[in-house]
Amino acid sequence: MIHIMVVGMHHLATVPIFFVSFSPGPENKACIASKKIAHDLVQQSRTSCEVSKRRRKRKRSACITQRRRSCSNGILSSSHFSTRFGIDLKAGGKSKKTKRTAPKSNDIYLKLLVKLYRFLVRRTGSKFNAVILKRLFMSKVNKPPLSLSRLIKYTKGKEGKIAAVVGTITDDIRVYEVPPLKVTALRFTETARARIEKAGGECLTFDQLALRAPLGQNTVLLRGPKNAREAVKHFGPAPGVPHSHTKPYVRSKGRKFEKARGKRNSRGFRV
Repeated sequence: MIHIMVVGMHHLATVPIFFVSFSPGPENKACIASKKIAHDLVQQSRTSCEVSKRRRKRKRSACITQRRRSCSNGILSSSHFSTRFGIDLKAGGKSKKTKRTAPKSNDIYLKLLVKLYRFLVRRTGSKFNAVILKRLFMSKVNKPPLSLSRLIKYTKGKEGKIAAVVGTITDDIRVYEVPPLKVTALRFTETARARIEKAGGECLTFDQLALRAPLGQNTVLLRGPKNAREAVKHFGPAPGVPHSHTKPYVRSKGRKFEKARGKRNSRGFRV
């Protein structure tokens, strides 16, 4: 007699595994037939498991392909946004530009000038206005002051033109005679303004310049020396190494402070 029992479930799918036991009987053919049936049942369960596994895999790959196509076509739904996907960027990738597009200062008068020159750049297309706008965005280090002596030097032979400086105009006591100058700047020191106006010149603001020369005609664009500040003197190769002209950080400028070989002729030789 043949007993077919359900022993357990296959680990790949929900298909029962059968166990067939045979009781001793006179007919061997019946036993062989029952064994074959049991073997066929096990094989069938395994095949069905593999088929279902293949179906699931195919369905998953089809879903991923569909998502990729919809993303490339620009059709996005809420189901496409998951933690597995990256950031959706426009064509051209992420912008790596680090230039300023507005001043960091909270000065309302500077912001008004930016608003004015944005309008002039947009409506006139003048390169002069574009340079002025760009320099209005700059940090304090990149808007160095220009001395009166340098201003006179750079405007020599250009007496009828207006000098434009996005920065401060400072006085220089080494200059004795000041010619009549027309200067536009963000700021003037009191003594510099007094000396320019006493000589018959004019100290203008950038909104006044926009009325006089909206395209920047008949102007001279100037800048102060950016690397003339004290901090820059300490940059470069270490002080004391060959061919270095870097200024050292010392406590004092006395006889005993970094005044040995290489600093004085009476102390050996220089490397």
